[in-house]
Amino acid sequence: MRRFQSSMTSDAAFMLLFAACFVTVVFTARDPDLYLQNVIFFNVAFLIALITYFTSVTTGLILNILFIFGYGTFTLYQTVVVGGLIGSQNYFWLIMTPFFTVVTWMLTMSNRRLQAENEELQKNNSSLATVDANTSLKNTLSFKNDATIFMALSVRYEIPLTLLVIQVKYWDEIKRMISEDQLTEAIQDMSKLSQTSIRTNDALYMLNREHPTWGMLLFTDRPGAQMVIDRLKRRVDELNETESEKYKVSLNLKIGAIQYDRETIPTPLDFIAQAKKQLEYDV
Repeated sequence: MRRFQSSMTSDAAFMLLFAACFVTVVFTARDPDLYLQNVIFFNVAFLIALITYFTSVTTGLILNILFIFGYGTFTLYQTVVVGGLIGSQNYFWLIMTPFFTVVTWMLTMSNRRLQAENEELQKNNSSLATVDANTSLKNTLSFKNDATIFMALSVRYEIPLTLLVIQVKYWDEIKRMISEDQLTEAIQDMSKLSQTSIRTNDALYMLNREHPTWGMLLFTDRPGAQMVIDRLKRRVDELNETESEKYKVSLNLKIGAIQYDRETIPTPLDFIAQAKKQLEYDV
């Protein structure tokens, strides 16, 4: 509801600003004798509106007070000294200049509110999303939820549970050698390759998108996980042979594996941390 109101306010302010510009242009062009004077006042009105847009309505109102005081003094001079008459010309700019300021403030306020709401929605989306947008793999949040359940099942039914943490060797160097599109393709290919290397009751996660890190939860013991590791590395070697022209570099994996132990791994994050430590031994 708030977003709808902000959007309506923004649309209304834009339409009012458009209408005010149209009326002002028509008024400015109607009298050739006062054309230069009207153009100057028009520019002053827009300048105050722009300052209001980039600062605050308080600044705009102060500038309008100064303008009204200055314009009133100018009108008084024209009337008393020059002998001119007070007409629609005088009242028009006293009304339109503050009007431009108020409309600009309405537009600024609604746009900033929309931006704040958009940022809030993006934060909520990133904190609640359970799937990585690029690879369609479950992310760290989903891993934490699933791992808690899998760890409980492992304890209750005495089923061995092993976590693999997978990274690409020398990724920082590879990033400097291939384009962004190739990087994205490499991540997607590695994700597909990893998915085809596990059973349907095992789970694959994208734990880190910036420095590609995958996690695999396997219902097997450490020796069984080693078979998966060997299979993964073999398939990566095959990928390097078949796609040698695609990436111009050789992709190699380093994999850390740790079997779940209730005493030493109390939480899913500890599970990840201990598996990452095993990466140091895969050189």
